[in-house]
Amino acid sequence: MEFENVLFAFGLTLFAGAATGLGSLMSFFSKKFSPKFLALSLGFSAGVMIYVSLIEIFVKAKDSLVSFYGERQGYWYTVIAFFIGIAVIAVIDKVIPSYENPHEMKNLSKDAARIDKGKGPKDAPQNAALLRMGLFSALAIAIHNFPEGLATFMAAINDPTLGISIAVAIAIHNIPEGIAVSVPIYYSTRSRKKAFWLSFLSGLSEPVGALIGYFILRSFLSDAAFGMIFASVAGIMVYISLDELLPTAEEYGEHHIAIGGLIGGMGVMALSLLLLA
Repeated sequence: MEFENVLFAFGLTLFAGAATGLGSLMSFFSKKFSPKFLALSLGFSAGVMIYVSLIEIFVKAKDSLVSFYGERQGYWYTVIAFFIGIAVIAVIDKVIPSYENPHEMKNLSKDAARIDKGKGPKDAPQNAALLRMGLFSALAIAIHNFPEGLATFMAAINDPTLGISIAVAIAIHNIPEGIAVSVPIYYSTRSRKKAFWLSFLSGLSEPVGALIGYFILRSFLSDAAFGMIFASVAGIMVYISLDELLPTAEEYGEHHIAIGGLIGGMGVMALSLLLLA
């Protein structure tokens, strides 16, 4: 049974990571790039992740730590672990130069539209600077996806239904990251194949990170360790939502579209938790 749970959790994490490849394909083959739809989707993803982090994951982490350490000390450890998760992903963001960080890329929708039309900047062919940007974006996404993979994996191990919700939310989040990698690589090499595979492989660090994290932490998994990890996962997901998903959603679409998606994501997540309670 444990092996089946691990296999299921790994499959969800693989699905979420592979969405970078889907983003790459969308930028190449979609007839019309829809920034408003992407903004709505990203807002929805942020709503799912924020709601489930603060209402479900944080509470489960607190319950585990309170049962192990007692009410007051357990609550303190939950809050500390939550902010440790935020600090970890914030440091990862900080060490990646903003120019190569896919979450800082500008005018991505315009770039994708140019690819749809079979056009690019005049100096795009063999442009070393663009190739460097694409490769660094792939590396940046690979680094970011390690903690995201662990978050999806640990949630699915504990609660498969919760794991599915998080995997879908992170998959939506990974689609524009795939575009961020494939656009500059395609411009510089004119190779759809190379752009797709580099984009796809950058997402595979998500299941790799999940397995590495699981095998390292497996021998330490007690109620206390589980609570600390889950609280950190909640922090990571809240940071991703506020620092990456919502700003990117507003960049692609209007403010109210992003917020509408956010509220919709929260509502859907709340309803699903109520129905499954």
